[in-house]
Amino acid sequence: MKSRVIAVAALAVLCGLAAAAESDTDAAPIRVILVGDSTMATKSGYGDALCARFTPQVSCVNLARGGRSSKSFREEGRWDEVERLLRGGGGVKTTYVLVQFGHNDQPGKPPRSTDLVTEFPTNMARYAQETKALGGVPVLVTPLTRRSFKGDYLRDDLAPWAAVTRKMARQEGAVLLDLNADSAAAVQAMGQSGADTLAMAPPPATVPTPADPNKVEVAGAAKSAFDRTHVGEKGANLFAGMVEREMVQAIPGMAAYFKDGGKP
Repeated sequence: MKSRVIAVAALAVLCGLAAAAESDTDAAPIRVILVGDSTMATKSGYGDALCARFTPQVSCVNLARGGRSSKSFREEGRWDEVERLLRGGGGVKTTYVLVQFGHNDQPGKPPRSTDLVTEFPTNMARYAQETKALGGVPVLVTPLTRRSFKGDYLRDDLAPWAAVTRKMARQEGAVLLDLNADSAAAVQAMGQSGADTLAMAPPPATVPTPADPNKVEVAGAAKSAFDRTHVGEKGANLFAGMVEREMVQAIPGMAAYFKDGGKP
């Protein structure tokens, strides 16, 4: 009797594995393109950790670059690469273009800064419009929070840019991933000392409070040093998981394209 129960249990496991394999096989190939700044870019952001969560049916292309704003990314011709990929098709069922800006759109970063009222909304809307026009699915992502506290409370200085991103997503009918809200809530719950473990390097004995973002968010790749904007492996995995949850919530069919079935 005992051996029969074991055999039935083993068969159930094998059937489950076969079903999962069949599900992976049946999922039509898709592509995900990441567009943003250093908080999404390779080595300093969560983008590569997000790409690693996808199944082989997903072609994930991380085009995010450090120090870019919604204006400078386009001015440097980097959006041209996205349009080229969309026009080429790539043999995929769907291409999702995740666009996240805000950090370098803030004042004090000439010539990257944009006006919050007139420029930033227009830029985000245009990314969504052009993605749609070329057959892609625009996904606007609110900016990842910084991790500086004032006393017991997080300084959520990117909230206005997150609000505009939400508004533009509604206006343009784009998918919205509210990473700012998710990350701010998580960081607030962790407190300053816990949040500091998400950085690229351990904190020094004395940390300026708050660190001037205009000094740490320079154009180009972030240096492997402690700050409260960029993320190391722990932070990248944490925030990539948040983006995964947001994607599955907004697009339930995406669950099949994550290795963990969309349950990070």
